[in-house]
Amino acid sequence: MPTYSYRCTECGNAFDIKQSFSDATLTECPACGGELRKVFSPVGVTFNGGGFYRTDSRATPKAEGSSSTPAKSETTSTPAKTETTAATPKPAAS
Repeated sequence: MPTYSYRCTECGNAFDIKQSFSDATLTECPACGGELRKVFSPVGVTFNGGGFYRTDSRATPKAEGSSSTPAKSETTSTPAKTETTAATPKPAAS
């Protein structure tokens, strides 16, 4: 449930209360019976994902030379296979 901030216009009493979206707005101060007003404050916003920064929409800079094919990444190379064979003794010739 969201938390709303209220302040009395007569006595200055300020408080926060959790209310459902369907609940009616409070209008009477619990301390003095005066008129209440909702207090609005800025909220923190976090933009996640692509498309929120200037660099997201820029074309990638071209690599050295004017080649239009992308360069292969060195991290995708596969390691060389290593084979091990057990040494078996050969029968001695008589």
